[in-house]
Amino acid sequence: MKRRLPKYKDLRPLMNFKAPEFDAKKRRLQSALTISDLRDIAKRRTPRAAFDYTEGAAEAEISLARARQAFEDIEFTPSILRDVSKVDMTSEVLGGPVAMPFGIAPTGFTRMMQSEGEIAGAGAAAAAGIPFALSTMGTTAIEDVKAVNPNGRNWFQLYMWKDRDRSMALVDRAAAAGFDTLLVTVDVPVAGARLRDKRNGFSIPPQLTAGTVINAIPRPEWWVNFLTTEPLAFASLDRWSGTVGELLDTMFDPTVTFDDLAWIKDQWPGKLVVKGVQNVDDAKRLASMGVDGITLSNHGGRQLDRAPIPFHLLPEVVREVGMDTEVHLDTGIMSGADIVASVALGARFTMIGRAYLYGLMAGGREGVDRTIEILGDQIARTMRLLGVSTLEELTPKHVTQLERLVPRPRA
Repeated sequence: MKRRLPKYKDLRPLMNFKAPEFDAKKRRLQSALTISDLRDIAKRRTPRAAFDYTEGAAEAEISLARARQAFEDIEFTPSILRDVSKVDMTSEVLGGPVAMPFGIAPTGFTRMMQSEGEIAGAGAAAAAGIPFALSTMGTTAIEDVKAVNPNGRNWFQLYMWKDRDRSMALVDRAAAAGFDTLLVTVDVPVAGARLRDKRNGFSIPPQLTAGTVINAIPRPEWWVNFLTTEPLAFASLDRWSGTVGELLDTMFDPTVTFDDLAWIKDQWPGKLVVKGVQNVDDAKRLASMGVDGITLSNHGGRQLDRAPIPFHLLPEVVREVGMDTEVHLDTGIMSGADIVASVALGARFTMIGRAYLYGLMAGGREGVDRTIEILGDQIARTMRLLGVSTLEELTPKHVTQLERLVPRPRA
């Protein structure tokens, strides 16, 4: 092999150096290529108790692990030689347009994760043309979310409290503010056993202990933002002193039945979705009641551990009720490929919770924008590689659910 000294004309094409990015936030968000990357950034920048509240699930956290594993255990079947030069991710959900087949799920105590909280989520959703859902346990007022997202899709998630008048006062406020959809969450008769929160002593507001101070030393920005912004308040109440579980147990009503749901449906003028459906029989009963949608969800694994896996339930529920009722899905979604697989198996829509919060903790509003950008890019790329250019072209033939957990026949 003959060798020679390189000439300048040979080196010149290799010397197009990228301009340095001096904005630290932009630099770290640009380096995030996946939701897992955003999670890693969020973990470094957020105190352990707040991060674990987002990250954790109930008891041994088996439900969450299985939900994520279910998405990993799929096999795509692509078609070739299709024109996928243009990809359309838009669709109609609950009578209105959405730019992509996912929205931001309702999350509680959001400003605890990062001080911009729901304002960042609602603003990012408005910019992206996707729905934003505000939780009963959210930390921003209903009216303030509407102000940030005045022309977009705002949804309100309702826990039915023991104090029915107080619950319906929230519903009335959401209706008056122009929220178009009510998400009634039905899988929380009592709070799940979220052991990370108990071990961390997670409370509202956070308590300064020797441990929290030591954990905060490498995360001064979080504490500065927390201490110099408005005190933590909620969409539904002003203050609470105690653990999260104690708060939930004072609010949730274990006596709620289908009759109560029918009563709520009569009060609400917009679309109504029931969130937390975990079996086919309940899905069929809800469809017969005329609800507009159901969300297959085990609450992100945060309630009953070893609960059914929503993604596994999806095909059968769609077969039974999908012609009459929109079927949505959450729990375990960590990529655009997960969303594409859900749509292919019949989900009209999906919702992201932890993925949104990882972005929020990683970089506030810009971090949520980055979450949406990553998922959108992944959806478009997966669709192209499958040989489809619209969501309507996705069908069950594109996805095989590989079997890992196969139930034994019942006696």
